[in-house]
Amino acid sequence: MKPGQHGRISAIDTNQTSIIRLMVLGLVEDVPVRIENIAIGGDPIEISVYGSSISIRRQDARQFEVMLEPVNG
Repeated sequence: MKPGQHGRISAIDTNQTSIIRLMVLGLVEDVPVRIENIAIGGDPIEISVYGSSISIRRQDARQFEVMLEPVNG
């Protein structure tokens, strides 16, 4: 995903403890997310979920499968 794009979490690989911690923050299946910003070099990634911004490592972001939502226009 690129900054400004919207999507919805469709699947999560929960094999890492850090992923469980992110799920406690609200990153669970069927939740809408938006990419707000990506740092220079690509790490970390700032996402918006439930109106709050969360910065996560790219390595952790790879554990979430996100389906892009169509652009309304």
